[in-house]
Parts: sequence; C-alpha cells; structure tokens
Amino acid sequence: MEEKRKRPQDKWDAKAGMISKTYKVNKKVAEEFQEACKKAGVAMGTQLTKMMKDFIEQNKE
Repeated sequence: MEEKRKRPQDKWDAKAGMISKTYKVNKKVAEEFQEACKKAGVAMGTQLTKMMKDFIEQNKE
C-alpha cells in the first residue's frame, strides 16, 4: 500500500497542533457567520477558536 506524502501544510498543522473538524450547522447561520467574518476582516477559524475559548472559560468549574 502506498504511503501518503505529507504536504508542507500538513507538517505545519501537526507542529502547531491544528486539526480539521467537521460540524453540521444550519446553512443560513453558516452563511451569515461567513459574511460577518468577511465584513469584520477576520478568518472564520480564528473567530471560531476565540468563541470556543471564551465558552470554555465561562463554563469552567
């Protein structure tokens, strides 16, 4: 079986601790979020990470 070659991006992602996640969300909400991020000049992944960290912090026991 042929071994999959690692792309430079894959190596960077692994070193930075980045993973790819897939979620099902409402299409309209996703489109509005994409537009809001574009308007604010922020990357969707960056904003999602910020919101996740904020949520985690608010819900620590």
